[in-house]
Amino acid sequence: MSRIGKKPVSVPQGVTASVDGQTVTAKGPKGELKFVVNDEVLVKMENGSIAVDPRDQTKLARSKWGMSRTQIANILAGVKDGFEKKLEITGVGYRATMQGKNLQLALGFSHDVVYQTPEGITISTPKPTEIVVTGIDKQKVGQVAAEIREYRGPEPYKGKGVRYAGEKIVRKEGKKK
Repeated sequence: MSRIGKKPVSVPQGVTASVDGQTVTAKGPKGELKFVVNDEVLVKMENGSIAVDPRDQTKLARSKWGMSRTQIANILAGVKDGFEKKLEITGVGYRATMQGKNLQLALGFSHDVVYQTPEGITISTPKPTEIVVTGIDKQKVGQVAAEIREYRGPEPYKGKGVRYAGEKIVRKEGKKK
């Protein structure tokens, strides 16, 4: 039984939401997002909130129930406030700069890594060792941050590489004499 799915999603101030069959559309100050809910789940709009219920009590329907509610909550939060992921770069000579819409990363390779910013995502570098990924789609923001981190993930001996802000790296002890 989903505990998350039982709670209806309230529509925040400044956001207009509509349910058309299995499609939930949200418009807000940051933009517009749509989410098509799985057929196993029933979605309805009732007095300023969106309620999600499983169509029947099968395991498949119940497993999609909480996920659908969370996705709807994420699109409502995204069009109102947006989402942000911060990345930190650690290492001598490691840095990031923006060149137009592309992110240029110097990560200790023989060449600079150039990452093209996808549509709907904004990347900024307030400091050479800090990257901020923002957008209205939570999944897209997380995916872009993960792709940037993947170029040079933090290594366990010196901690060099790209990590999420606040991420704890388990350090290993080096060689012993």
